Amino acid sequence: MKSTALSAENNSKRSIIFISEAHEKFYYEKLKEVRKQDAYHKALCYCLGISPDTRRNINSIYDFKTGDIKTECLCEGWQTGSSMKVVRLAFNLYCNTTPSVDDYKEPEEQMDECMKYTVEDLFCCTYAPFFWQAIQIRYPDYANYNFIGG
Repeated sequence: MKSTALSAENNSKRSIIFISEAHEKFYYEKLKEVRKQDAYHKALCYCLGISPDTRRNINSIYDFKTGDIKTECLCEGWQTGSSMKVVRLAFNLYCNTTPSVDDYKEPEEQMDECMKYTVEDLFCCTYAPFFWQAIQIRYPDYANYNFIGG
């Protein structure tokens, strides 16, 4: 079930696409709890609301008081393959990096973790349309450009 709402960052005709009503509710509730109403926090809240697992475990993923992400959540038992993709994309959009790579000491383990942030690894799932929406929220000036010409 998909629902839409007017974009919080833009009063134009562009709208945000949500995977469910629960996702939409989560997004607007969590936006009130984050420290800033910028594109980083909006993308984080949107992305972490995509999966029921990440919505349910939000406090294991993000500290609303400090604004810190909790990379150790990727090793918790509630995680699924899909929820880990959601978390990794959210972390990447929020931090502009692959923060969980630093959780590993061995170079080979760091490389393996880094590879889990690739476009192919993240987007090969049913959440891909909503991941694209998260990117549009994070980069509104670039992701919504209508290219004309060549």
